[in-house]
Amino acid sequence: MGLSFKSPADIAKAIAGIAALKEKTSFGNVVILSFLAGVYIAFGGLLAEVVTGGMAAAGFPPGLVKLFFGGVFPLGLMLVIIAGSELFTGNTMYMTVGILTGTSTWGGLTKNWVISWIFNFVGALFVAYVLAYLTGILTVEPFMGNALTIAQTKALGGAEFLAAGKLVVSLTRDQAFFRAIGCNWLVCLAVYLAIASDDIIGKIMGIWFPIMAFVAMGFEHSVANMFFIPIGIFLGKVSWYQCIVNNLIPVTIGNIIGGAIFVGVIYWYTYLRGQDLSTSKVD
Repeated sequence: MGLSFKSPADIAKAIAGIAALKEKTSFGNVVILSFLAGVYIAFGGLLAEVVTGGMAAAGFPPGLVKLFFGGVFPLGLMLVIIAGSELFTGNTMYMTVGILTGTSTWGGLTKNWVISWIFNFVGALFVAYVLAYLTGILTVEPFMGNALTIAQTKALGGAEFLAAGKLVVSLTRDQAFFRAIGCNWLVCLAVYLAIASDDIIGKIMGIWFPIMAFVAMGFEHSVANMFFIPIGIFLGKVSWYQCIVNNLIPVTIGNIIGGAIFVGVIYWYTYLRGQDLSTSKVD
Protein backbone atom coordinates (compact mmCIF):
# COMPACT_ATOMS: atom_id res chain seq x y z
CA MET A 1 0.00 0.00 0.00
CA GLY A 2 1.44 3.37 -1.02
CA LEU A 3 1.97 6.25 1.34
CA SER A 4 0.00 9.44 0.83
CA PHE A 5 1.44 12.73 2.04
CA LYS A 6 1.86 16.36 1.00
CA SER A 7 5.12 18.08 0.14
CA PRO A 8 6.33 20.86 2.46
CA ALA A 9 5.23 23.47 -0.10
CA ASP A 10 1.76 21.92 -0.35
CA ILE A 11 1.50 21.91 3.45
CA ALA A 12 2.24 25.64 3.49
CA LYS A 13 -0.52 26.24 0.93
CA ALA A 14 -2.91 24.10 2.95
CA ILE A 15 -2.17 26.23 6.03
CA ALA A 16 -3.04 29.38 4.08
CA GLY A 17 -6.33 27.75 3.09
CA ILE A 18 -7.07 26.74 6.68
CA ALA A 19 -6.38 30.34 7.77
CA ALA A 20 -9.05 31.47 5.28
CA LEU A 21 -11.54 29.08 6.86
CA LYS A 22 -10.65 30.30 10.35
CA GLU A 23 -11.14 33.89 9.17
CA LYS A 24 -14.77 33.10 8.30
CA THR A 25 -15.63 30.93 11.31
CA SER A 26 -18.49 32.43 13.31
CA PHE A 27 -17.91 33.88 16.77
CA GLY A 28 -20.03 31.18 18.40
CA ASN A 29 -18.20 28.34 16.69
CA VAL A 30 -14.79 29.76 17.62
CA VAL A 31 -15.94 29.96 21.26
CA ILE A 32 -17.16 26.35 21.30
CA LEU A 33 -14.16 24.94 19.44
CA SER A 34 -11.74 26.92 21.62
CA PHE A 35 -13.37 25.57 24.78
CA LEU A 36 -12.96 22.05 23.38
CA ALA A 37 -9.29 22.62 22.57
CA GLY A 38 -8.63 23.70 26.16
CA VAL A 39 -10.42 20.57 27.39
CA TYR A 40 -8.47 18.30 25.05
CA ILE A 41 -5.05 19.69 26.01
CA ALA A 42 -6.04 19.41 29.68
CA PHE A 43 -7.01 15.76 29.13
CA GLY A 44 -3.44 15.15 27.96
CA GLY A 45 -2.09 17.01 30.97
CA LEU A 46 -4.26 15.11 33.44
CA LEU A 47 -3.27 11.79 31.90
CA ALA A 48 0.41 12.72 32.10
CA GLU A 49 0.16 13.69 35.77
CA VAL A 50 -1.65 10.47 36.67
CA VAL A 51 0.76 8.25 34.73
CA THR A 52 3.85 9.79 36.36
CA GLY A 53 2.41 10.24 39.85
CA GLY A 54 4.79 8.63 42.33
CA MET A 55 7.40 7.62 39.76
CA ALA A 56 10.06 9.96 41.17
CA ALA A 57 9.40 8.80 44.74
CA ALA A 58 9.69 5.20 43.55
CA GLY A 59 13.20 5.89 42.30
CA PHE A 60 12.64 6.25 38.55
CA PRO A 61 15.37 8.36 36.88
CA PRO A 62 14.22 11.94 36.11
CA GLY A 63 14.76 11.49 32.37
CA LEU A 64 12.56 8.39 32.31
CA VAL A 65 9.81 10.20 34.22
CA LYS A 66 9.94 13.01 31.66
CA LEU A 67 9.78 10.46 28.83
CA PHE A 68 6.65 8.84 30.28
CA PHE A 69 5.09 12.27 30.86
CA GLY A 70 5.85 13.33 27.30
CA GLY A 71 4.82 9.98 25.89
CA VAL A 72 1.15 10.29 26.88
CA PHE A 73 0.66 14.08 26.75
CA PRO A 74 0.28 14.13 22.90
CA LEU A 75 -3.25 12.76 23.37
CA GLY A 76 -4.32 16.40 23.67
CA LEU A 77 -3.08 17.60 20.27
CA MET A 78 -4.30 14.40 18.60
CA LEU A 79 -7.81 15.27 19.78
CA VAL A 80 -7.37 18.90 18.72
CA ILE A 81 -6.25 18.06 15.18
CA ILE A 82 -8.29 14.95 14.39
CA ALA A 83 -11.54 15.77 16.22
CA GLY A 84 -11.26 19.46 15.34
CA SER A 85 -10.98 22.50 17.60
CA GLU A 86 -9.36 25.93 17.92
CA LEU A 87 -6.03 25.85 19.76
CA PHE A 88 -4.37 29.21 20.38
CA THR A 89 -0.82 27.91 19.96
CA GLY A 90 -1.47 26.34 16.57
CA ASN A 91 -3.44 29.41 15.49
CA THR A 92 -0.35 31.58 15.93
CA MET A 93 1.05 29.80 12.88
CA TYR A 94 -2.17 29.54 10.87
CA MET A 95 -3.22 33.16 11.12
CA THR A 96 0.29 34.52 10.57
CA VAL A 97 0.53 32.61 7.30
CA GLY A 98 -2.97 33.87 6.47
CA ILE A 99 -1.88 37.50 6.97
CA LEU A 100 1.27 37.03 4.88
CA THR A 101 -0.59 35.35 2.01
CA GLY A 102 -3.67 37.57 2.10
CA THR A 103 -6.08 34.78 3.01
CA SER A 104 -6.90 36.38 6.37
CA THR A 105 -6.99 39.86 7.88
CA TRP A 106 -5.62 41.50 11.01
CA GLY A 107 -9.15 41.68 12.35
CA GLY A 108 -9.59 37.97 11.78
CA LEU A 109 -6.26 37.21 13.43
CA THR A 110 -7.13 39.32 16.48
CA LYS A 111 -10.57 37.72 16.82
CA ASN A 112 -9.15 34.23 16.49
CA TRP A 113 -6.20 34.68 18.86
CA VAL A 114 -8.15 36.49 21.59
CA ILE A 115 -11.16 34.18 21.58
CA SER A 116 -9.09 30.99 21.34
CA TRP A 117 -6.78 32.08 24.20
CA ILE A 118 -9.65 33.01 26.51
CA PHE A 119 -11.79 29.95 25.86
CA ASN A 120 -8.82 27.57 25.81
CA PHE A 121 -8.35 28.87 29.37
CA VAL A 122 -12.02 28.23 30.19
CA GLY A 123 -11.83 24.67 28.85
CA ALA A 124 -8.60 23.90 30.69
CA LEU A 125 -10.01 25.34 33.92
CA PHE A 126 -13.10 23.17 33.55
CA VAL A 127 -11.00 20.03 33.45
CA ALA A 128 -8.70 21.25 36.24
CA TYR A 129 -11.51 22.11 38.64
CA VAL A 130 -14.30 19.68 37.77
CA LEU A 131 -12.51 16.60 36.45
CA ALA A 132 -9.20 16.77 38.37
CA TYR A 133 -9.96 18.62 41.62
CA LEU A 134 -13.62 17.93 42.46
CA THR A 135 -13.30 14.29 41.43
CA GLY A 136 -10.36 13.87 43.80
CA ILE A 137 -8.09 12.47 41.10
CA LEU A 138 -5.30 14.95 41.89
CA THR A 139 -6.10 15.57 45.56
CA VAL A 140 -4.65 12.29 46.86
CA GLU A 141 -1.07 11.07 46.97
CA PRO A 142 1.06 10.38 45.05
CA PHE A 143 -0.76 12.39 42.39
CA MET A 144 -1.27 15.56 44.44
CA GLY A 145 2.43 15.95 45.24
CA ASN A 146 3.32 15.51 41.59
CA ALA A 147 0.70 18.04 40.46
CA LEU A 148 1.79 20.58 43.10
CA THR A 149 5.45 20.29 42.16
CA ILE A 150 4.63 20.91 38.50
CA ALA A 151 2.38 23.91 39.30
CA GLN A 152 4.88 25.51 41.66
CA THR A 153 7.84 24.92 39.35
CA LYS A 154 6.02 26.78 36.58
CA ALA A 155 4.50 29.66 38.57
CA LEU A 156 6.67 30.75 41.48
CA GLY A 157 8.93 32.97 39.37
CA GLY A 158 12.38 31.78 40.42
CA ALA A 159 11.50 31.20 44.08
CA GLU A 160 12.63 28.11 45.98
CA PHE A 161 10.20 25.62 47.49
CA LEU A 162 10.25 22.17 49.08
CA ALA A 163 9.02 19.19 47.07
CA ALA A 164 9.25 15.69 48.54
CA GLY A 165 11.79 17.00 51.05
CA LYS A 166 14.06 18.48 48.39
CA LEU A 167 14.66 22.15 47.59
CA VAL A 168 13.43 23.00 44.09
CA VAL A 169 13.97 26.27 42.20
CA SER A 170 11.02 27.36 40.07
CA LEU A 171 11.30 28.86 36.58
CA THR A 172 12.10 32.54 36.21
CA ARG A 173 9.99 34.58 33.79
CA ASP A 174 12.90 34.72 31.33
CA GLN A 175 13.29 30.95 31.44
CA ALA A 176 9.56 30.48 30.90
CA PHE A 177 9.65 32.87 27.92
CA PHE A 178 12.53 31.16 26.14
CA ARG A 179 11.16 27.68 26.85
CA ALA A 180 7.86 28.82 25.34
CA ILE A 181 9.57 29.69 22.05
CA GLY A 182 10.96 26.17 21.76
CA CYS A 183 7.63 24.69 22.76
CA ASN A 184 5.48 26.28 20.10
CA TRP A 185 8.14 25.84 17.45
CA LEU A 186 7.68 22.09 18.01
CA VAL A 187 3.90 22.26 18.48
CA CYS A 188 3.44 24.03 15.16
CA LEU A 189 5.82 21.58 13.49
CA ALA A 190 3.60 18.81 14.88
CA VAL A 191 0.60 20.50 13.25
CA TYR A 192 2.64 20.88 10.05
CA LEU A 193 3.45 17.16 10.00
CA ALA A 194 -0.16 16.23 10.77
CA ILE A 195 -1.36 18.25 7.77
CA ALA A 196 1.20 16.42 5.61
CA SER A 197 -0.56 13.09 6.08
CA ASP A 198 -3.87 12.08 4.53
CA ASP A 199 -4.47 9.18 6.92
CA ILE A 200 -5.12 9.00 10.66
CA ILE A 201 -2.06 6.90 11.56
CA GLY A 202 0.20 9.33 9.72
CA LYS A 203 -1.34 12.26 11.57
CA ILE A 204 -0.91 10.53 14.93
CA MET A 205 2.75 9.77 14.29
CA GLY A 206 3.38 13.29 12.98
CA ILE A 207 1.89 14.74 16.15
CA TRP A 208 3.41 12.33 18.66
CA PHE A 209 7.15 12.84 18.13
CA PRO A 210 7.38 16.67 18.31
CA ILE A 211 4.91 16.90 21.21
CA MET A 212 6.64 14.15 23.17
CA ALA A 213 9.91 15.97 22.54
CA PHE A 214 8.82 19.40 23.77
CA VAL A 215 7.25 17.97 26.92
CA ALA A 216 10.20 15.71 27.76
CA MET A 217 12.63 18.61 27.23
CA GLY A 218 10.67 20.80 29.66
CA PHE A 219 9.39 23.50 27.31
CA GLU A 220 6.40 25.70 28.21
CA HIS A 221 2.94 25.56 26.56
CA SER A 222 0.50 28.29 27.53
CA VAL A 223 -2.67 26.23 27.15
CA ALA A 224 -1.24 23.23 28.99
CA ASN A 225 -0.24 25.58 31.80
CA MET A 226 -3.83 26.79 31.97
CA PHE A 227 -4.47 23.30 33.36
CA PHE A 228 -1.25 22.54 35.26
CA ILE A 229 -0.99 25.76 37.30
CA PRO A 230 -4.64 26.16 38.41
CA ILE A 231 -4.35 22.76 40.09
CA GLY A 232 -1.80 24.40 42.38
CA ILE A 233 -4.19 27.32 42.90
CA PHE A 234 -7.07 25.04 43.90
CA LEU A 235 -4.74 23.24 46.32
CA GLY A 236 -3.72 26.55 47.90
CA LYS A 237 -0.05 26.68 46.90
CA VAL A 238 -0.10 29.08 43.94
CA SER A 239 -1.84 32.45 43.42
CA TRP A 240 -3.63 33.73 40.33
CA TYR A 241 -1.10 36.55 40.13
CA GLN A 242 1.77 34.05 40.01
CA CYS A 243 -0.06 31.97 37.42
CA ILE A 244 -0.70 34.85 35.05
CA VAL A 245 2.24 37.21 35.59
CA ASN A 246 5.06 34.73 36.21
CA ASN A 247 3.97 32.18 33.62
CA LEU A 248 1.04 32.75 31.28
CA ILE A 249 2.08 36.20 30.06
CA PRO A 250 5.73 35.39 29.21
CA VAL A 251 4.79 31.93 27.94
CA THR A 252 2.04 33.28 25.69
CA ILE A 253 4.44 35.81 24.16
CA GLY A 254 7.09 33.13 23.68
CA ASN A 255 4.54 30.78 22.12
CA ILE A 256 3.53 33.50 19.63
CA ILE A 257 7.16 34.00 18.61
CA GLY A 258 7.81 30.26 18.32
CA GLY A 259 4.73 29.56 16.19
CA ALA A 260 4.34 32.76 14.20
CA ILE A 261 7.98 33.49 13.37
CA PHE A 262 9.93 30.23 13.55
CA VAL A 263 7.29 28.22 11.68
CA GLY A 264 4.74 30.56 10.06
CA VAL A 265 7.05 33.28 8.73
CA ILE A 266 9.91 30.93 7.83
CA TYR A 267 7.76 28.52 5.81
CA TRP A 268 5.85 31.37 4.18
CA TYR A 269 9.17 32.93 3.17
CA THR A 270 10.50 29.62 1.88
CA TYR A 271 7.48 28.31 -0.04
CA LEU A 272 4.83 31.01 -0.46
CA ARG A 273 6.63 34.36 -0.74
CA GLY A 274 5.62 36.18 -3.90
CA GLN A 275 2.55 34.03 -4.50
CA ASP A 276 -0.92 35.59 -4.52
CA LEU A 277 -3.16 33.23 -2.58
CA SER A 278 -5.81 35.82 -1.72
CA THR A 279 -8.21 34.01 -4.09
CA SER A 280 -8.15 31.17 -1.51
CA LYS A 281 -10.36 33.28 0.74
CA VAL A 282 -13.67 31.68 1.60
CA ASP A 283 -16.65 33.79 0.51
